[in-house]
Amino acid sequence: MSWIFGYGRNRDQPPDLSQMGLGVPAGAGGSDDGTPKEPNLTKAERKAMEAYRFDSTALERAAQAARELERSKHAKEALELSKLQESTRQVEQQAKIKEYEAHIAQMQIEAKRAEAEEKRKLLQEETKQHQARAQYQDQLARKRYDDQLAQQQRMNEENLRRQEESVAKQEAMRKATIEHEMELRHKNEMKRVEAELKAKAKIDRENRDLTLEQIRLKAEENRVTVLESIKTAGSVIGSGAQAMLTDWNKVLTAAGGLSLLALGVYSAKGATTVTARYIESRLGKPSLVRETSRFSLLEAAKHPIETIKKLKTTDQDALSGVILAPKLEERLRDVAIATKNTKQNRGMYRNILMHGPPGTGKTMFAKKLAKHSGMDYAILTGGDVAPMGRDGVTAIHKVFDWANSSRRGLLLFVDEADAFLRKRSSENISEDLRATLNAFLYRTGEQSQKFMLVLASNTPEQFDWAVNDRLDEMVEFILPGLEERERLIRLYFQKFVLEPAAEGKRRLKVENFDYSALCSKMARMTEGMSGREIAKLGVAWQAAAYASENGILTEKMVLDKVEDHVRQHRQKVEWQSEQEKKESKSIYHSEKEDSYIPIIPKDFEISDIEEKETKGEVNQKEINATEPSERESTGNTSEEKPSLQGDQKTQQPKPDDKTVEKR
Repeated sequence: MSWIFGYGRNRDQPPDLSQMGLGVPAGAGGSDDGTPKEPNLTKAERKAMEAYRFDSTALERAAQAARELERSKHAKEALELSKLQESTRQVEQQAKIKEYEAHIAQMQIEAKRAEAEEKRKLLQEETKQHQARAQYQDQLARKRYDDQLAQQQRMNEENLRRQEESVAKQEAMRKATIEHEMELRHKNEMKRVEAELKAKAKIDRENRDLTLEQIRLKAEENRVTVLESIKTAGSVIGSGAQAMLTDWNKVLTAAGGLSLLALGVYSAKGATTVTARYIESRLGKPSLVRETSRFSLLEAAKHPIETIKKLKTTDQDALSGVILAPKLEERLRDVAIATKNTKQNRGMYRNILMHGPPGTGKTMFAKKLAKHSGMDYAILTGGDVAPMGRDGVTAIHKVFDWANSSRRGLLLFVDEADAFLRKRSSENISEDLRATLNAFLYRTGEQSQKFMLVLASNTPEQFDWAVNDRLDEMVEFILPGLEERERLIRLYFQKFVLEPAAEGKRRLKVENFDYSALCSKMARMTEGMSGREIAKLGVAWQAAAYASENGILTEKMVLDKVEDHVRQHRQKVEWQSEQEKKESKSIYHSEKEDSYIPIIPKDFEISDIEEKETKGEVNQKEINATEPSERESTGNTSEEKPSLQGDQKTQQPKPDDKTVEKR
């Protein structure tokens, strides 16, 4: 409303009421320039008059505007607009005031925060000063305590030294006293013995005649007594013999009694032998069986806890804990299912050959197969058969008789079977081993419902043709690949390292590192190693942790052990001959490699290799020349090694069935 009363700079300018439909008043007073006309006065007079002058034009304009506004149809809207503008200005002013107050409050908060920060810094500085002072005092106290301990230790050492010197002096005096007493006692004893000997010698000289007379009388009495005894025994025996010979009934009775006594002795001996064999077949196990899960009273009495654990075990998966290639696992799972169904349906068991490098899981799978199918298992080794000589045939029959007496069925696992199942046509084997082989072939000629035969060998090409004819299925166990090695490393790292460390009962801790990446790296490093060698890695990691100062297994220690075993692996490869690699005797030979390429350092020259090959040929010729003489001197033993001539014969075509039957 300031424009109505003429406030503001443009007091002479009327408000623009054209928008509201109001015109500008026509006769507004004043001159053209908006100032009232005054008479000609001086400047000082004008200033003096302006102090008492009242401009009525503003009231006139206001009245004129009010009249125009009243006559206008938008008067009410103009008034409301004016009120609204005024309220808006007031709200804005209040907002500015609130903003100013908020700014002041924020400044106060910032000031308090800065003051708190200063106090906190001051408190921290005081705390640091107190800590430094406390540490310094603690150092001084420790130093004083250490000085006191050192002084006390020096005093203790000095006292101990004095005590030791005193004890040493007392001990020396005691020893001297004891030695003097012993010397005096010895002199007295010697004098006493000398006196006794002199007195005894004197008495003996005086009583010599009496002593000789007593000896003579005793000898005479003894002679008379012996002669009388001989005469009495002779007379009794003579009268008895005369009475028996004159009476034929007594002769016949004596002969019959002696005959019956001999018959009783021999009958008891035979019955005892038969009974012992029966008890051994029923309660014990044959001597060739190294390990068995079959229950026996003797084993239960020897190892009751292990027997209870075996009885509590339930059926489990045949491949649990066994890591193999996927195709091999699928085939072995089929074998396990077929064996289990064969036992349940009382069918005929099949004979299986498992061949491949050592340490690839053949024995482990055989045990798992027996437990999975609900059968008992028995483990034999071919190396135990040959040293038995003539007893080998009896031992083989005992094993198969014992296997046929099993009620649950028996899985008979023969490890290293090529040790006694060699070719009869091309191998130089003894007559005892040949007879043992014939007994084995006789007992395995037909399929059985009582036992299942599983053979394991690293060199299956050495088997006799008749043995191969008795095999129903052959499974090759190959070395683990990259994926299988990684699974094996994870398994044994968990078993030998992580689980003992998690128990907390052993002196074994593991450093924090990425186990997964480390296992993948070690799987790439252990190419060509068998499952048994990887299992030995787990034991080596555990031993390295036990041998460390703090019992912590670090990543560097793990990799060092892996590199060490890889070097040993390569050394084993270098020790093998080319013939062993070709015959698959090596654990590093597989179908994927027909020949072994040794790792040759860069500094080796071709001439060195040629010289080594030439030396190898010379050594081979010397072996060929010395073998016949050695064979003639040693003769036929139960464990003769095949000669080079025999090895050449194995490469010849196999004889037909008629030739085998004739032989």
